[in-house]
Amino acid sequence: MKIAITDYSFPSLDIEEGILCPLGHEIAAWKEKRTATELPQLVADADAVITQFAPVNAEVIASMKQAKVIVRYGIGVDNVDLEAAKARGIPVCNVPDYCIDEVADQTLAFLLATTRQVVTNCVRNREGKWGLATPLDQMRALRDLTVGVVGLGRIGREVVARLRAFKCKVLVHDPVVATGEIEQAGGKPVALRELLSQSDVISLHCPSTANTRGMINRESLAITRRGVILINVARGDLVDSAALTEALQNGHVSAAALDVFAPEPIPADHPILKMDNVIVASHIASCSVPAVRKLRETAANLAAMALRGDVLPNVVNGVGK
Repeated sequence: MKIAITDYSFPSLDIEEGILCPLGHEIAAWKEKRTATELPQLVADADAVITQFAPVNAEVIASMKQAKVIVRYGIGVDNVDLEAAKARGIPVCNVPDYCIDEVADQTLAFLLATTRQVVTNCVRNREGKWGLATPLDQMRALRDLTVGVVGLGRIGREVVARLRAFKCKVLVHDPVVATGEIEQAGGKPVALRELLSQSDVISLHCPSTANTRGMINRESLAITRRGVILINVARGDLVDSAALTEALQNGHVSAAALDVFAPEPIPADHPILKMDNVIVASHIASCSVPAVRKLRETAANLAAMALRGDVLPNVVNGVGK
């Protein structure tokens, strides 16, 4: 059977080939992300589809004549039209336990770098200047801060667990997690407005959905404390980039650390790239050798399971449950 891989960021597909080819399956793959109008050429006759960042929209799904599954390389599935797949009876699977510790670690790295001014002081020293690169009040200890965590999924829980060791106050907003669970994890459950207004640092760990896209915007930023720090390792479209840029320029947001952006890659002339109080990474929080291997093995095995007719785990659009 044919497994179509719409795009991938790995050097090769040796792991996927090692799992799928011995089973008699054929892999047809495009390395670079293509447009939605191009994708039907690849997926129309595929028995399974694995995708990373390609736009698997309703038109692409409509072109699939025999696909038994769509598997996303990753946790988020916002590049796949879940309802269109459901209407066609095609299950969509993700890899929900991928990169949990890596992203939680990246969050803490960002948080410490912004509160301790790691990058700005490093740059100043490289310029031959000794001493603080920022005013003293920009050097903060987590012990004295309130950190707001938006989203208490697997990654959010690991972030809260790490924060507890730093003795800061942790506020958590997640409308689908019970109050008792949040308290047991070590956070104080609050409404989003309360989290925004009381946090010194806001860290985003929720998926991109109709309810969360653009949640950090001019209106929500206006509620926050002046000098707030924003960390985003979740999805770029959770944040209105124009509103964040404006808030950084006028000093309402004192710093930001972003592993994701909208759009990606960040345009080379975007003003945020020239700001000393912003740390930017290229969507790499999930990276480590074990994490990437697990991601690829899981995706390939999910495709193999679907082609065998097995009951699938990790189905996110309700098909076959």
